[in-house]
Amino acid sequence: MSQQNLTSLTEFILMGVTKQPELQVPLFMAFLIIYTITVVGNLGMIILTQVDSRLHTPMYFFIKHLAFIDLGNSTVICPKMLVNFVMDQNVISYYACATQLAFFLMFIISEFFILSAMAYDRYSAICNPLLYNVIMSQRCCHVLVGIPYLYSIFQALLFTIKIFTLNFCGSNVINHFYCDDVPLVLLLCSNAQEIELLIILFSALNLLSSLLVVLVSYILILIAIFRMHSAEGRKKAFSTCGSHLTMVVLFYGSLLFMYTQPKSTYSFDTDKMASVFYTLVIPMLNPLIYSLRNKEVKNAFHRVFRNPCKLCI
Repeated sequence: MSQQNLTSLTEFILMGVTKQPELQVPLFMAFLIIYTITVVGNLGMIILTQVDSRLHTPMYFFIKHLAFIDLGNSTVICPKMLVNFVMDQNVISYYACATQLAFFLMFIISEFFILSAMAYDRYSAICNPLLYNVIMSQRCCHVLVGIPYLYSIFQALLFTIKIFTLNFCGSNVINHFYCDDVPLVLLLCSNAQEIELLIILFSALNLLSSLLVVLVSYILILIAIFRMHSAEGRKKAFSTCGSHLTMVVLFYGSLLFMYTQPKSTYSFDTDKMASVFYTLVIPMLNPLIYSLRNKEVKNAFHRVFRNPCKLCI
């Protein structure tokens, strides 16, 4: 494509996960299964935590919002990607690309701070059990969820507006399977330095600030656990944190792997694989981790499906 102004650009071409045609059908089937499990698992978690009164606690309040974020993040990316597997040309319109970028940023940034809010919730439950209901009041829970949503919406709009009000030139081919900020910035031909700096600064702020809250919370949790005299109490505390800690390791591990790659070995293919993991695989795993490792969720599942009418009254 010859150089052209933003106003004449009407569509982008997504390179997709791979260029190898023999992998298109197997990958389509794999991602279809992943997305189906993601929808069923996260939607099921939202319904369970909503209809079962025994799950109306701060911990499950955060789990419900995490399930909503995971469902949204996966839905923003996966259906379009599945369509692209069966299309000859992976085209996305200009406005659809901007919309996908905005919603992707909103959901992924929200996940950072929902995970840190969940870490604070576990810290309060283990380190201050007698004051837990006072600390994690309904108002506090809504604030810990509301602020990340507002902040993520602000940041998503900031980046989307800044990128899509600049000029694209040279190519309309995005070297990714969805509209992400970094591949889009590479297509800009003017004033890209400012948006690149903003992306680096906000990415570092989001990652480090949320990770700091998680690390401090778990350091304090570990100190409290080691001070417990009861082996049963320590085991219960570890099991309470196990699911959340597993999610944290998977989510932050994939992001740190992507961000800490040496420039000499960095490639967009590696970036794509990491993106597949934290945008599609982790949203599928989160509800499975909580349902398989949590007795309360299993009991709620049995109560809902054995006697659904009683719960709805």
